[in-house]
Formats: sequence, structure tokens, C-alpha cells
Amino acid sequence: MRTASINRKTHETQIAVSVNLDGTGSYDVSTGIGFLDHMIEQFSRHSLIDITCHIQGDLHVDQHHTTEDSAIAIGQAISQALGDKAGIGRYGDVHSPMDEALSRVSLDISGRPYFVWKAGFTQDKLGEFDTELVEHWFHSISQAVGITLHMELLYGTNNHHICEGLFKGFARAMRTAVELDPRKGGAIPSTKGILGGDTL
Repeated sequence: MRTASINRKTHETQIAVSVNLDGTGSYDVSTGIGFLDHMIEQFSRHSLIDITCHIQGDLHVDQHHTTEDSAIAIGQAISQALGDKAGIGRYGDVHSPMDEALSRVSLDISGRPYFVWKAGFTQDKLGEFDTELVEHWFHSISQAVGITLHMELLYGTNNHHICEGLFKGFARAMRTAVELDPRKGGAIPSTKGILGGDTL
């Protein structure tokens, strides 16, 4: 079973996260930020990664710590569940349409985190959620899992559609990348026999 749990407590947040990479996309999410809950639920549903994520954060300060730490904890749990990454697809590349918006997400679970963001929003908030934190959530999870992650908005005008399309695209790319490929026979998908650091 490719599962993992993370319990993380700081002066800013208290988090309990569990993931199952071979799940059905079931979720139980409570961050205290409604729109963030919705996006993590979208990630779970479309990646088929079961996610439980409960957070008590310092929302009286702002949403930054809760958003960042949710991505870190989910990412750490995914990284643990992946183990040595033997047999995984490793790569994912998805065009994600959401009504008038179209985005592209391309990623490599390489063990070498790198993040490229070519997207943006024309309003400061979606619901009560600060849109500047969308980029930060993806940057944080790419660091925690060890993903080379490229995200680009090709076009779109509705900010909700843009954000949801990016999360769904990330989910579908992750589904492809974490799934086990029976043709690989459990081999680590690298000519060096290990993923991480400066290996390819």
C-alpha cells in the first residue's frame, strides 16, 4: 500500500494529513478556508489520490501559513508514499480546459524540485481566498514532493475557471506520473537507478 501520514505542528498551524496514492479520489478536507478546501478536493478527485487534510491555522493573521503548510504536508505525505519511486510513470503532461480557460501542466517527479509559473489572476480574491497564494501552493508542493513543475495559462478570463483548471490539470498530470506502469517491472525510472538530487 502506497500510503503515508503526516502530523505537523508549529506555532502557526496544526496539521494532520494522510494520502493513498492508489485510492479512488475520496477526500476529507478541512482547512478553514472554503476555496482552498474546494481546490484540494479537486486535486484529490481528479488525481485519484485519497486525501485527508485537517488544519487548524492562524487565520486571524492571514491565510498564508495555512495555505503553505497544507501544500507542504500533502507534499511530504505524497513523497513518503512514493518511496523510491520504483515503477512509477514519473512524467505527466496535461492540457486542462475549464470553459473559456485553457491551461497546461507538465511535471516530472524527478526528486529535483523546480517550479515555473506562467499564469495569473485579474482579481485579488476568489471567495475569501487570496489569489496570490495559488502560485505559492503549487511552489510549496513541488518543493515538498520533489517535482519539476511547469504551469502555464494559455488563455482565459474567468478567475475561478483559471484556478480550477490549474488544479485539475495538476491532478491529472500527477495521476499519470504516480501510477505504476506494469511494463517497468518495478524498475526505478532513471538510467542511474535512483531519483533525487542531481540524478536524471
